[in-house]
Amino acid sequence: MASIEFSKEEKDVLSKKIKNYFLEELEHEIGQFDALFLLDFISEEIGVYFYNRGLYDAQAILENRVESVVEAIYELEKVTDFRR
Repeated sequence: MASIEFSKEEKDVLSKKIKNYFLEELEHEIGQFDALFLLDFISEEIGVYFYNRGLYDAQAILENRVESVVEAIYELEKVTDFRR
């Protein structure tokens, strides 16, 4: 898996969210550098767990959709003298 890369704009938004969280929930002010440092840590060390969970969720959705398509195809099948 390639590393997770964010654009500068995405990093700005995410670092602001981290800074706001620290201020509002922990009553501790952190700077931009610390917020970006934490964002890098989360991306590199924890992000893969969220990434994998997203893949598992997408796989489950795809399996359900494929199953629905297979069922729909069987419903279209016409009766013949041949049996499966």
